[in-house]
Formats: sequence, C-alpha cells, structure tokens
Amino acid sequence: MSRTRFFLSNEFGLVLLIAVFAAIFGLAATGFLSPFNLFTLGRNAAVNIMIGLSMMSVIVTGGLNLAIGAMGVSAAMFAGWLIEGVGVPWPLALAGGLACGAGLGFINGATVVRSGLHSFIITLATMSIFFGVMIFLTRAESYRDLPAVFSDFGRMKFAGYVSPLLLVTLATALVLAWLYRRTVTGREMLAAGAQPGAAELSGIRVGRMVILCHMLSGVLAAMAALMLVARNGAAIPSMAGQLGQDWLLLAFLGPVLGGTLLQGGKVSVLGTVLGAFLVTMLQSGLLMLQIGAFWVQTFLGLMLLIAVLLDKARRAYLARRNLA
Repeated sequence: MSRTRFFLSNEFGLVLLIAVFAAIFGLAATGFLSPFNLFTLGRNAAVNIMIGLSMMSVIVTGGLNLAIGAMGVSAAMFAGWLIEGVGVPWPLALAGGLACGAGLGFINGATVVRSGLHSFIITLATMSIFFGVMIFLTRAESYRDLPAVFSDFGRMKFAGYVSPLLLVTLATALVLAWLYRRTVTGREMLAAGAQPGAAELSGIRVGRMVILCHMLSGVLAAMAALMLVARNGAAIPSMAGQLGQDWLLLAFLGPVLGGTLLQGGKVSVLGTVLGAFLVTMLQSGLLMLQIGAFWVQTFLGLMLLIAVLLDKARRAYLARRNLA
C-alpha cells in the first residue's frame, strides 16, 4: 500500500516528468543541455521556486496572496532606494528590503484577520495599492547605480553552470521544510489551515498564524525580487509586470503541481520546488523550440487546470483505497 501511495505521489510524478522532458528537450532543442543554458535554467528556476514558496506559505492556511508580485517589487525598490537614495550599505539595504516585504505581509494578514474577508479579496486590493504607491514614490524610475556585488553574484557560477541564486533558494526550501516538520510554529500553521475551529479550541491563535504566514510570504516575495535585482543588476519597477501580475501563474503552478492543498492544512515544500522547476524547464525548452511566448502561457494555464483536476482524482482514489 505504501508503495502504491509513493508511485501516486506528486513528487514522484514530478521527478518522472522532469526526467522525460529533459530527455525530450535535450534531443529536440539544440543547446538545451549546454552549460550556459543549464546555468540560465537554474538561475530562472531560483526565482520561480521562491515565488512558488511565497504563495505556498499563504495557501498553508487556506488563503491566497495575489499581491506577491507587487510586494516583491516594492521591497526590492525600497532596498534600491536605501542604497542609491540614502546611501545605506548594501547588507543593511537587503535587510531593509526583507523587512519591507514582511511589513507588507503584516498589512495583508492583519487586514484579513480584522475584516474577516477572504485573503483573495484583500490581496487583490493591496496588489493595486502596493504597486500604485510604489510607482508614485519612485516615479517609475529604476535604481541602476547599485554596487557591483549584486550583478557579480547574479553572474557567478559554481562548477561552470550552477547559479548561487539556486543554492540560496534550495537552502530556503530546506529551512521551510524544517519549519513545517520540526517546529511548533510550523505545525500550528498547518493546524490553523486544516481545522481553524478545532485549532482555536486547542489554544492555537489562528489569527496570529494567518498574519505570520502572510509575513513569511512577504519575506519570500522580497527574496525573489532581490534575486531579480541580482540577475538584472538594477531594481526595475516593471520586473514583475504590471501590478506584479507576471508572477501570479508561476506562484500557483509550483504549489499546486507539488501537492499543496488549496484548502490549507497540507504542504509539500519538495513538491513546490519540483513543480516550479518543471515549469521553468518547460518554459525554457518550449521557447528554445521557437514556440511563441503566448502559446507557452496558454500551455502553462492548461497545465494548472489539468493539475488541479488530476490532483482531485488522485485524492479521491487514495480515499477509496484508504491510502489518504
């Protein structure tokens, strides 16, 4: 029975898909497995995985965060302003950017708890508010006079093709896995998402957990945006698209493909990492095959829909076999 459950798990399916598509693109797309493309793939995956982890940390409680892109860009722009506008040393500016992300997450979480509205509504509103305020304060101008350490770190390679950005993301994923599996706070976050009423009766402050999850999401979104700053060598207002919408599909694909329950209460950090990596690999491979970007987005949207339906069917099967 445990073997059946393993072969039906999201993680096993994702590893299999990654291997299959790596073989297909390796044969069909010239240069897909070259050191340069593997470096680029890892660097892009680092950002996409971090975006997925940011959404996952809110889905844990059954919520959503549509403002991930706006929060991340706002935090990165704040860090850029601290360096270029105030003259703060870059390590302190990075800490300030992460603190800004946590603060924006606190605003989201506290508003959700106080209002009683679903986070979908709150973050849909704050997506526009955060992005609009950021554009107003920065006048939509980029911060390009940043220390060379940013671009140097973004271009750095280990063993010829491994980006340090990917290593930072994987280290972050390990910390999150430890949080949810080994700490009281992580287990309380999961309990607050699985059964809020029962969690409240058992002494867990569900509202506090919701706020903490949104703050964690803000920090992870800020990390994703700061990685883009390292990749671009500049803090650019449009690096997550208009209102940060370019991140939304990526934010959902990783957790959903990885097996994180949209209802909350169950999380798969490994699944999110694998899901986001698969999406990044598909984007790279399809574009190298000269398939239009609009068709790639269409494919990813269909992939999200199919993933939700297949996950529902898989869980129904496991429930019937008493394997859930």
